[in-house]
Amino acid sequence: MSEGTIVLTGANGTLGLAYVAETLKYYPNYHLVLTVRNDKKTDINTSKLYTILSRFLVAKYSIHTLDLASLDSVSSFASHLTLQVSSGALRPITVIICNAFAWSLISGIKLTSDGYELSFQVNYLAHFVLVLQLLKSMDKMRGRVVGLSSDSHRPGGSHAEVFPPVLPNDFEALLKPPADEPGKEVGRGFQRYGVSKLCVIMFIYELNRRLQWDSTYEELRAIKALAVDPGTITDSRALVRDVPGTWSLGTKYVLNPLRPLLKYAMPELRSSSIAGKILVELSLKEAYGGKHMPSYYEGLMPTKSSRESYHQAKAAKLWDFSVALMHRVLLDE
Repeated sequence: MSEGTIVLTGANGTLGLAYVAETLKYYPNYHLVLTVRNDKKTDINTSKLYTILSRFLVAKYSIHTLDLASLDSVSSFASHLTLQVSSGALRPITVIICNAFAWSLISGIKLTSDGYELSFQVNYLAHFVLVLQLLKSMDKMRGRVVGLSSDSHRPGGSHAEVFPPVLPNDFEALLKPPADEPGKEVGRGFQRYGVSKLCVIMFIYELNRRLQWDSTYEELRAIKALAVDPGTITDSRALVRDVPGTWSLGTKYVLNPLRPLLKYAMPELRSSSIAGKILVELSLKEAYGGKHMPSYYEGLMPTKSSRESYHQAKAAKLWDFSVALMHRVLLDE
């Protein structure tokens, strides 16, 4: 029998693949619910996922199509999973890992089918909706929510930063930001990505707070939420997709081949294999659970996130704004 259920978004991404391989190797008794945008074996990335799964003959898993750029898709998937748990077809959810992400750098602003800026919706809002809809299907004693962060959330935290990641006063600007100035598409795109990761962290902190005081979640007090910056994954496909040519060349000829040497000066550089191991430990090891454990990590090191991420009034406002968006879109369907 399955020990529990793990929900992983972006399962065919670079980090997702590493997480799947590591989990099946050391925690084979869990059922993996793996989400991808395209579940066909003809998709080059999904085919890699099937190849990994084929190595583990007793693997327990199911693959689901999930488009995080559509809140209707997110809600339908969450409803399906809720039904599977309530019917006993799946054990309660032990971990939800909000891994999938998107950014738009050289191609400028992109909007989702809901009409919202891509990075904000995929990285933050869709995962917010997914987690809230699945909370009551989680293991009430061992449940864990893991959000993926980045050094880009912290002003001055990334060498790629041009414009600091700061929440706008009007949150509507998160949904439909002003057009990029000519020649500043990369800087503004990276800023939007960083802000989306800031939103992820603020959501994690606010979720922990509400799990303790909100009577809606009275039976879920033991669930723990945490965020992790897995580091710069030098073999990530993201570093060669929709990025400036200098990024692609630097990744191919400098970061990747020289990572074993560069990591001494830049410890945030990691292979996907190492990052996958980190994510498995944080999501499944007992040492990182419990409401009194830290909520933010760089690798396996607990640390402080940016100053703005601890602003409780802004976090509460962001939560309420996100709930309103969820209702606005889903009630229109």
